[in-house]
Amino acid sequence: MSDVDALVGAALAAARGSDVRQAERQLDRLVVDDPAAVDAALFGRLVRAVGRLWPRGWQPVDVARIVTRRAGVRPGRLLADVLAADRRDHGNVPAWWDEQLRGLDAAVWWDDDAGHLAGWAARERLDRVTALREVVEVLAVLESLPPVAVLRPPPGAAAPAPAGPSGSRMLDRVRALLAKAESTSYPAEAEALTGKAQELMARHSIDQALLAAGPADQPGGVRLGTDAPYAGAKALLVQEVAAANRCESVWSDDLGFTTVLGFPADLEAVEVLYTSLLVQATSAMLRGRAERRRASSRRTREYDESFLNAFALRIGERLRAATERTSREAARAEGGDRLLPVLATRSDAVRQRVETLFPGVTRGRLTIRDAEGWTSGTAAADRATLAPGGRPARPVRGSGRRSGPSR
Repeated sequence: MSDVDALVGAALAAARGSDVRQAERQLDRLVVDDPAAVDAALFGRLVRAVGRLWPRGWQPVDVARIVTRRAGVRPGRLLADVLAADRRDHGNVPAWWDEQLRGLDAAVWWDDDAGHLAGWAARERLDRVTALREVVEVLAVLESLPPVAVLRPPPGAAAPAPAGPSGSRMLDRVRALLAKAESTSYPAEAEALTGKAQELMARHSIDQALLAAGPADQPGGVRLGTDAPYAGAKALLVQEVAAANRCESVWSDDLGFTTVLGFPADLEAVEVLYTSLLVQATSAMLRGRAERRRASSRRTREYDESFLNAFALRIGERLRAATERTSREAARAEGGDRLLPVLATRSDAVRQRVETLFPGVTRGRLTIRDAEGWTSGTAAADRATLAPGGRPARPVRGSGRRSGPSR
């Protein structure tokens, strides 16, 4: 090990500890050493750190989310550069990998890796001490991440897994319809727009189930961010949307995401619906909070949390009702003897996938602390626009708990 590598290791070890003064002393040693050598060593270690995460189940968007969550937005931009450098070192990668990198704006803009950190600090207008501190912080996050479920084979693996957005024109139409439904101030227009989105997604999911049915058709997975504030309420909303779309969800509250397992068309529906309904729920909550403040000076956190939990559970009921109607209509059109066994087989495959990847999940109990928030959230869910789902909702699965209402 070179002297510079030893300095980097010492700075990283100190950053992980609780002695702030020792961490600053080790950082000072990096500052006064040869800048080019230090920068090259740090950047190389960053790239190697992300590369070790891919066989451990992490994907680019997952890493970017948790680095931003734990270190901040600016370190998140540094991480995007590291991901771009890692991508440059690979040959062919799955299409979804490059799609994630594009979504993160991960692109190589520098000429030489040895000069990257100096260039990044200049772009961010940082002094050298602050820049090095943030680099070490990102390294500390990357090297502390535990293994997670492998949802898709990483670059270099033998075969891609069927999961994630298809980029189909149908899905583009659904997103456009839901975006209009979120923005319109006319309830009738929102209902019409979302009703069309519901029809498209429901039919697409059933068509894909019939086309892809067979022994080679296996469930995949996606991870959706469920960060603070109100992470539990967000995880509950994912659960309700997922269960209504023949998917299962597992909440990793310590890592800030929920894993959704299912088949591609159903995963698409969950992603689009969750995003749209979270926007609607948040907007309705903020309106209710403002009205409450005019009438009372009480604290709002318990109101907000109760509102979002009630919204999620009521939306789940509406989604299940819509799904049951759509499934009955499809069974009449396609023939129940053909469609229903396919759907049952897929549901069994998803459950088996959950049991394989998450054998130790536990249940938690949902506690409602504000009756007014619960009532308002339920009413907002009744007004919300939605698209179709699947079978009855189950309690959230998570690393620490599942949820169920308790008043």
